Amino acid sequence: MERIGDAFVWPFRDPDWLGKIAVIGLILLIPIVGGINGLGWMLASIDRLRAGDQRLPPANFDYLGRGVQLFVVYLVYYLALAAIGLALYLPAIVILSAQGHGSPNALLVVLGLALLGLTVGIVTVGALALTFAMPAIVLAVDRAGIAEGLRVDRIAARARASLINTLIAGLMLVAAGLVGQLGSVLCLVGVAFTSAYTLAMQAWIIRSYEEE
Repeated sequence: MERIGDAFVWPFRDPDWLGKIAVIGLILLIPIVGGINGLGWMLASIDRLRAGDQRLPPANFDYLGRGVQLFVVYLVYYLALAAIGLALYLPAIVILSAQGHGSPNALLVVLGLALLGLTVGIVTVGALALTFAMPAIVLAVDRAGIAEGLRVDRIAARARASLINTLIAGLMLVAAGLVGQLGSVLCLVGVAFTSAYTLAMQAWIIRSYEEE
């Protein structure tokens, strides 16, 4: 994971970076379809980096077919995390709601609050774990499709094979995500631009992880 700063600057090496980032960003505003196309565009960016070409792929809708597999895998993982969270959150709400009437039972209130805290902890840790596993997940899907991306044992083995690189890549992905969130300050235009830029950053991070 050398040349960490390149993740932030490589998109600007393309003379047409502004137009490509802008168009992909606008496409990303389309619900679901835009996100799927964006994931495919990110995979195409990884292909260009593999080939030694530091120009961004053309900005269009050509990446839907490729992005759908990664989208499905992400969806499965995040739905599983949401299901675990709900399994703890709903009992907590039921308990605390019941104790809101009459004389509350202190032990039940503590139990409800503990379940809420556990929910927040598990969801937070789970989301971070998925972020740190993202390079391994993306490369697995890119190599062998949806089934390979859902092989948790192989994903975990790939992530553990080089813990330092996994840690560095995960931290860089967190930083890239923060860059993407900056667009919310500038409302619609900013979100469109920074979201596409974040995908380009993710492509470099994942390609760098792959090389290690």
